[in-house]
Amino acid sequence: MPQTGTVKFFNHAKGFGFITPEDGEKDVFVHISAVQASGLTGLEDGQKVTFETEPDKRGKGPKAVNLSVA
Repeated sequence: MPQTGTVKFFNHAKGFGFITPEDGEKDVFVHISAVQASGLTGLEDGQKVTFETEPDKRGKGPKAVNLSVA
């Protein structure tokens, strides 16, 4: 189910960042590969986005996928 949130920060050099969901849940990790797979070139701090989550293969919590600018 899509969620809405705000980009807390995104480090372009390292290729990752975090999104703060509007529902008050924990921040969600986002990797540059998910950004690019969604057709975006990057994210900016404070940007509103919609996204879905899926489990991280490393077991570190959810990661954002299927991103779009809100």
